[in-house]
Amino acid sequence: MSKVVIMTDSTADIPDELVQKYNIQVVPLQLVFGDQTFMDGVDITAAEFYAKLRQSSTLPTTSQPAPAVYVDAYEQIAKKYPGSPIVSIHLSSGMSGTYQSARLAATMVEADVDITAIDSLSASYGYGQMVVEAARLAAEGKSVEEIVAVVEKFKKERKLYFLVDTLEYLQKGGRIGKAAAMIGTLLNIKPILSIDDEGIIYAVEKVRGHKKAVARTIELFKQHFDGKKLHVAIGHTANQASAEQYLTHLQSEFEIEDVVFTNIGPVIGSHVGEGTIAVFIWPAS
Repeated sequence: MSKVVIMTDSTADIPDELVQKYNIQVVPLQLVFGDQTFMDGVDITAAEFYAKLRQSSTLPTTSQPAPAVYVDAYEQIAKKYPGSPIVSIHLSSGMSGTYQSARLAATMVEADVDITAIDSLSASYGYGQMVVEAARLAAEGKSVEEIVAVVEKFKKERKLYFLVDTLEYLQKGGRIGKAAAMIGTLLNIKPILSIDDEGIIYAVEKVRGHKKAVARTIELFKQHFDGKKLHVAIGHTANQASAEQYLTHLQSEFEIEDVVFTNIGPVIGSHVGEGTIAVFIWPAS
């Protein structure tokens, strides 16, 4: 039987070298900046996006691919890799209709291809990490069933926290009121965000100051992973130095098997803003 092909969308924020290494098929989401439309990860880089964001007085908007886009992507894969089943892993249904579009498209494909669409219940490299693991297993010749079982296990075991530098973008996106954002800025409040079991972003805690926020997330990770060897990924807003600083704190507390640094891309970045650090951890087996 032909090897499984892994597909995802651009909000997985997977580094290009891993996309190429594991032949991951990526469908881009759209980003609208005023009268300009960009394809996420295709015609605007993370660095270009954050530079543009700093200069903009309005928040960019994002758009999920229509089912027809996924139909075309599935059919192109079926044509290029005849006989290969597809496992399609996407941004949480609690944040976007992207997964629903992919699932609907799977029922509309005319080509003879087996498609399994999965709701990651996560965002950014919180599920990009999951996609890469699925692709690694596919490269080893694992079956759809084996890959899906690992993905479901991953959902239960992974932990993640986002450290947001400013409340401005949450306020612009309607997540909090303007007054709360203003007070939070004056008091140097740094929200610690995560994603719940239904794939929805929530505020874990609000801490005063970046150093205290970093220390608190380390404490939270220790509650789950103390004494365990870990796979670690750290997302950043085109500022790897900040991610490396966070890694130094992790290394003082945990045994780390491997580390991936990744950019938080334009679509996720439009909702959390510049200066965000996202830490994704999965226990090594």
